[in-house]
Amino acid sequence: MSIAAALSEQGAGVPAPPPVKRARTSASLMLLPGTAYLVLFFVVPAVALLATSLYVKVPGGDVGQFQPAFHWQNYVDALSQFWPQLARSFVFALIATVAALLIGYPMAYVIAVRARGRTMLQGMLLVLIIAPFFTSFILRTIAWKQILADDAFVVTAFKWLHLMAPDGRLTATAFAVVAGLTYNFLPFMALPIYASLGRLDPSLIEAGGDLYAGGFTTFRTVTLPLSMPGVVSGTLLTFIPASGDYVNSSLLGNSTDTAMIGQVIDARFFKVLDYPTASALSVVLMVAILALVSIYVRRAGTEELV
Repeated sequence: MSIAAALSEQGAGVPAPPPVKRARTSASLMLLPGTAYLVLFFVVPAVALLATSLYVKVPGGDVGQFQPAFHWQNYVDALSQFWPQLARSFVFALIATVAALLIGYPMAYVIAVRARGRTMLQGMLLVLIIAPFFTSFILRTIAWKQILADDAFVVTAFKWLHLMAPDGRLTATAFAVVAGLTYNFLPFMALPIYASLGRLDPSLIEAGGDLYAGGFTTFRTVTLPLSMPGVVSGTLLTFIPASGDYVNSSLLGNSTDTAMIGQVIDARFFKVLDYPTASALSVVLMVAILALVSIYVRRAGTEELV
């Protein structure tokens, strides 16, 4: 007979719960604050957004007055009217993500691999990447607008080199919007790639050279595959917020040819007071991003990131 059973029979007390049960209880209690936070600030707003997307206008009511309903036609009307802005958002976000990858990967490679062991140099280069975060997102976009202004150095130089027409401009164009997206979200691309390359074992790169592989071959067969988790994380952190961005399209584009879906949602919520259409577009944007991200992650072979 076990000691716990003997004590129970003698009335000396109730046996202590198994350690596994106590561990599960402790884990549940530790997860409770985070779960409550997600339910309160994510699940509840998402359900409210979905419910609002099905509202209908109150008959004879004022602007902005709607009543609960299950009017799924709101989605059809929203997509038929604003599908160009939705498609443009994904195209702009994709171009900005590719541009950020082409710029951010070499930056991360230099910091993580070439500057390995030189702590001061690595720290200085990392500060140069992180420094923009100390400035407001809007202020950085306004500064970019000044850089691309008609009388600024960039436009003047392009015209002097005959790369632009005499009456050409960069602001209020797709180029300006994509450039702003690339600039603002570049750190989100470079930092995950740097973290992934920083964990790379230098002996693996040396082994490529010992096997008579050239620099490009070693990079293609060793460095790039091992850094794919950082690449996938960086592209997700860039593409997702860029798809719903409206600051860059408002400040750097501000025209019908550059309007993105975030700009439309903002206008429908706060200017037109068309809450069902804005909510429907928000739900469509979330579902589309979730679908695209799931497909991309599975194609990239890093399902553990989902």
